[in-house]
Amino acid sequence: MTLRLESAAASASGPRPSNQDSAFAAPWGAGVADGVGGGPAGDLASAAFVHRLVAGWHQAPDAEMLTERTVLANWDLAAHAHRDPRLAGMATTFTGLFVGHRGRLLLAHIGDSRAYSLRSGTMTRMTRDDSFVQALVDGGHVRAEDASTHPHRNLITASLSGGPDDLPLVTWVDPRVDDRWLLCSDGLTDYVGDVAVSEALGRDDREEAASALIDLALEAGAADNVTVVVTDVRASDDVPARGTPVFVGAAARRFTDDDPFRHLTAV
Repeated sequence: MTLRLESAAASASGPRPSNQDSAFAAPWGAGVADGVGGGPAGDLASAAFVHRLVAGWHQAPDAEMLTERTVLANWDLAAHAHRDPRLAGMATTFTGLFVGHRGRLLLAHIGDSRAYSLRSGTMTRMTRDDSFVQALVDGGHVRAEDASTHPHRNLITASLSGGPDDLPLVTWVDPRVDDRWLLCSDGLTDYVGDVAVSEALGRDDREEAASALIDLALEAGAADNVTVVVTDVRASDDVPARGTPVFVGAAARRFTDDDPFRHLTAV
């Protein structure tokens, strides 16, 4: 079975003066990156990583190939910092879903952006946060239902920052045609509960689902950027699935002709 992804992506800066989230959607993959708050140039970090990752994509990867591409994109962040020391320390999360070999999907994850799967009306969280609070939950020190309001919920323990040890977890996923996936930044999940997310995600129209999720976060008083990609798994006659990615958030405005940082792109 050959697969393709049909997606709707949306992003909002919320009350913040700039949007440090980036996302892309294409028939062969989709992903969300969240520039790490408190560091320099989070918007550049997320956009640079996403653009480098998807540049020249032309084949269905296996896990090793996808890992290599994320490593190369991570090196791009190091190149930016090398060329401009003011950017040292910039970092981003990343969660992405990709059409892989033999009718399977690949899920890549690092940080606290999340992936959820909706199958037959049941939503399942598919990623584990790389965060201080998640470690407390795993150790039984904090209840899972209290994690989203913990004062240190935004303290992450892994990200992509150009370092040699930065490495996302890449796993195979057995899909079913008509599964729906949600990829999102923590601007959604820190403010909207699973029940409300599941109800909005279950809307028939992907665009409406994506818009509803953004609205829910903003109405809940999200103090962060909010980015979502709603993705449906479909059977495809194209081997492999092809198509030009659509970008939202920082990735939609970085590395364009009027981008003042375009000369920093690593080669």
